[in-house]
Amino acid sequence: MWAWNAFIAAVCGDISIWKPSPKVPFSAIAALKICTEALRVGGFPDIFFLFNDAGTDLATRFVDDRRVGLISFTGSTAVGRSVGQRVAQRMGRSLLELGGNNAIIVDESAELKLAIPAIVFGAVGTAGQRCTSTRRLIVHRAIHDAVVEKLKAAYAQIEQRVGDPTDAGTLMGPLIDAAAVQRFEEAIARAKAAGGGIAYGGGKLQRAGNYVRPTLITGLSSDAEVIQHETFAPILYVLPFDSMQQALAIQNGVPQGLSSAIFTQNLKHAEQFLCCAGSDCGIANVNIGTSGAEIGGAFGGEKETGGGRESGSDAWKAYMRRQTNTINYSDALPLAQGIKFEF
Repeated sequence: MWAWNAFIAAVCGDISIWKPSPKVPFSAIAALKICTEALRVGGFPDIFFLFNDAGTDLATRFVDDRRVGLISFTGSTAVGRSVGQRVAQRMGRSLLELGGNNAIIVDESAELKLAIPAIVFGAVGTAGQRCTSTRRLIVHRAIHDAVVEKLKAAYAQIEQRVGDPTDAGTLMGPLIDAAAVQRFEEAIARAKAAGGGIAYGGGKLQRAGNYVRPTLITGLSSDAEVIQHETFAPILYVLPFDSMQQALAIQNGVPQGLSSAIFTQNLKHAEQFLCCAGSDCGIANVNIGTSGAEIGGAFGGEKETGGGRESGSDAWKAYMRRQTNTINYSDALPLAQGIKFEF
């Protein structure tokens, strides 16, 4: 995400100062060093900088600094709301790319050989730690049970290949830290308390490290509190529907609006999904999942996702300021409304 912002900003002539997540300080330093060395080889000055801040003091001062023309923030909705408010207080500009609570709709006509791999990749890829990860699966009731069985079989294969992410044979790595594991376990506990059933997974793997089982949860109401909030973990909530109108209501019935998808062979359903009364997300895909196809388009979402856009054909505009110039090349000065002064 840093590169999406920094390199467009560089093309626009900007200097970028990066405040990375405190969870990955050394990775950020390493990436910045590589980019800086490449620029120096090409004879360019240093334009990428960073600071690490284990707390919030430096970051807060940075956000409040009037000299910073644009704050581009990628992260949680809670923190993004605070950033947006602070920048707005100084009448600054912000670009917010916040939480997602992404859903895939699978109707009764869907080609499951396309849908199942997309669902699995979206839900367990990077252990569910992408803003575009699939959190909710909205399946037509006629095929609900069959889809769940196919997913259970796929998840069983995934679980056999959970491990070191640097190993080419690994399909799912660990969560980022112990706190993420705790949030995973707390979400499962809340789902159970709300009446949900664990169709697969549901706990931490009994090994060293922050490894968890890919998890399927069924039986919840779409408005259950736990479903309304994003959990950065491989948890997929499976929800049945009976009509396309109901599916869209479930899809749009969360505060976030980043990525969405539908699998269908029904052209009417696809067009319903894409029309103004369809998905209210910034990204709406047909017969492809919620995650992994975004770099070529305007990336970002609506509602509590923040409204910002990164990448895409006009993303550069966010990193520039607009100025209107009117230049008079004549020896006369015509005035508006035909007004003339006698001096």
